[in-house]
Amino acid sequence: MALTKEVKKETTRQYGKSEKDTGSTEVQVALLTTRIKELTEHLKNNAKDFSCQRGLMLLVGRRRRLLDYFKANHTPDEYKQLIQSLKIRK
Repeated sequence: MALTKEVKKETTRQYGKSEKDTGSTEVQVALLTTRIKELTEHLKNNAKDFSCQRGLMLLVGRRRRLLDYFKANHTPDEYKQLIQSLKIRK
């Protein structure tokens, strides 16, 4: 369930500093959030897909580490804004 080029490009445009800014923490977290949402929908229909479930947990852990890094290196207001724009519980 890979993301399409259009979805990646739109996410990069929305959260990145430029069109080619794919490595910033904000963009990485946004892309992971999109993948997590897709896998969550898949698991609602396929509850016994345990390999997908494991992959989802790995993505959630990676996003958590990136958010911790972002929180440590940016202002609290920027962190809250990112969390709210992605609609992540925290």
